[in-house]
Amino acid sequence: MYKVGIDIGGTNLRCAIFDERMNMVDHFKTPNDKTKNAEENLKAMISFIKNFNGEIESIGIGCPGPLDAHTGVILNPPNLQGWDNFPIVEHFIKETGIPTKMSNDANVAGLGEAILGSGQGHESVYYITMSTGFGGAYVFRNELINGVSTCAGEIYNMIVNEDPHHHKGTNAGSLNEQCGGYGLSIIAEEIFGKPLSAKEIFDLYHEGDEKAITLIEKTADVAAKGIANVGCVIDPEIYVVGGSIANFNPDFVELVFEKAKKYYIKPEYLKYKLAKFSDDAGLIGAALL
Repeated sequence: MYKVGIDIGGTNLRCAIFDERMNMVDHFKTPNDKTKNAEENLKAMISFIKNFNGEIESIGIGCPGPLDAHTGVILNPPNLQGWDNFPIVEHFIKETGIPTKMSNDANVAGLGEAILGSGQGHESVYYITMSTGFGGAYVFRNELINGVSTCAGEIYNMIVNEDPHHHKGTNAGSLNEQCGGYGLSIIAEEIFGKPLSAKEIFDLYHEGDEKAITLIEKTADVAAKGIANVGCVIDPEIYVVGGSIANFNPDFVELVFEKAKKYYIKPEYLKYKLAKFSDDAGLIGAALL
C-alpha cells in the first residue's frame, strides 16, 4: 500500500508517492498557472495519481493558509490566486476515490520533521518555516496540535510590532509581514528605494552593506521575540527550522536564536536544529497525515 503527499505552492504543485517504509518511489511537479483555476491546475496531478501502478491507501495535502482542515477547504491564502474557498479534499476524493486529508503547509512540514527528520526522538517539537512566509507548527508526541479552528501554532499572524503593512489574510505587524521573504521585500523597498528580493537583501547583508545589516539585525530581533512568545506558551523541547531563508542563510537562524536568549525565560533550555528534509519535508509530512 502506498501513500501520497501533496504540496500546494504558489509557484509549483508537487506530489510524491511513498511506500510503507516512507521511501519516495515516484514524484510529479507542475507549475501553478495563475491564469487557471484550482481544478484546472490539479488535472495533471490527479491524472498522475490515478495512473500510478500500485494501490494507494491515502492522500495527504499541505496548503498555504488560511484554511479549514476540518472541512478540507482552502480559504483565502495570499499566494494562491483563484483558489479561494476551494474544497480541495472533497475534490480529490471525488476525482480519485481515495481517502484524503489536508493541513497547513507548515503543519505538514513540521510533522515530517518531527517524526522522521531533525525532531525525531523529541517529545515536543515546534517547527518554524522561514521562507516567503514565516509560519509554524506544534507537534507533540508525533501528533499535530491543531486547535479548535486548526490555527494552533500559527505564528504567521502573531503580532510583534505596530508596523501598519499587511496583505490579505494577515495582521498588520505580524511575524509573517515582518520576517517572511515577501514582507522583508516590502520593508527593504522603503529603505533602499527600489524593489529587492529576500535573496538580494541577504546577499547585500553578507557583503557588508550597512543598510542591509541594520535591516537583518532588526528582522532577527523581531523573529527572536516571536520565538520567545512561543516559548512562553508551549515551551518546546526543540525548535526545528526550515524554509528557503533558513536553508540558504543558516547564520541568520543562528542570529535569531542568539537574540532569542535575551527574551527567553530560561535560555539554557532554548535548543534548535536546522530541518533535515529541506523542500521535501512538506511532501513527507503530508503523506504522514
